[in-house]
Amino acid sequence: MSEPAKAKPSIFGEFREFIARGNVIDLAVGVIIGAAFNDIVKGLVDNVVMPPVGLLLSGVDFSQMKLVLKAADPAKKAAEVAVQYGLFFNTLLRFLIVAWVVFLLVKGVNAIRRKDAATPPAVPPAPPPQEVLLTEIRDLLKVGRVAPADRPAGE
Repeated sequence: MSEPAKAKPSIFGEFREFIARGNVIDLAVGVIIGAAFNDIVKGLVDNVVMPPVGLLLSGVDFSQMKLVLKAADPAKKAAEVAVQYGLFFNTLLRFLIVAWVVFLLVKGVNAIRRKDAATPPAVPPAPPPQEVLLTEIRDLLKVGRVAPADRPAGE
């Protein structure tokens, strides 16, 4: 007779195993934190960085800058067709800020790792002399040898 066939795990069982792996959970946490971080950076760029940049450039609002290819026609209910390069500039600036922060984060983690690698491991303190002597005696007994001077008379 042949061996009984192993039962295939159900799709839900396989999915549970997949989700239970640590890397998947870590990835999910990273994606969630990344999305929240994206909102923070978007707020920083749109509300803190771009207004002074626009002021320095004579009140230019980058989010409103666009190249109109076809104007809106309310009579035909046609929407405007435009290349919104100002929004692209804001997005590019947001990316550069995120990339800079991630670079600084990785640089900091690498510095900590280098510091940990450069630190020599702690050397345990030397055992007390009695323990060293007892260890030597134990090792000699294991081998079955005792020095001739240590043997009692008559052996």
